[in-house]
Amino acid sequence: MKLENPTGTALYSIEKAIKEYRKLAQKNISKVVKDITVDQGLVLIILNDNQNIAQNELANLVFKDNASITRMIELMVKKEYITRTIHPEDRRKFNLEITEKGLKTLELIQPVIKINRQTALEGLSLEEIALLDKTLNKIITNCSK
Repeated sequence: MKLENPTGTALYSIEKAIKEYRKLAQKNISKVVKDITVDQGLVLIILNDNQNIAQNELANLVFKDNASITRMIELMVKKEYITRTIHPEDRRKFNLEITEKGLKTLELIQPVIKINRQTALEGLSLEEIALLDKTLNKIITNCSK
């Protein structure tokens, strides 16, 4: 049975758009860096912009729970994208630093991310993008009350 009600299909369309974008992004990132995921790339970008970010803040920014971000960080340390050391003042915290390999990876993926975004937003006017952003932020606000 097909739903004709736009409120019944809009959230499904948002979910499908996200999944399709992530598939496109992963496919294109894998062409330049074989062993990194979209989420791991996002972690590198966030760490590059916020060197002293707490792990739980990082988790929130990449929409992961603490256990998932811990596993992701462990994997990124193993792959030598980042290093993790104990914080000198608070032994319960870690310092995360991007390695040379991580910095090189950032250089490689940033142009790909730009192209991915351009591809996804192709044919949309600035007004449409602004309206989409405003609409999605209303949904986010409604859901986080």
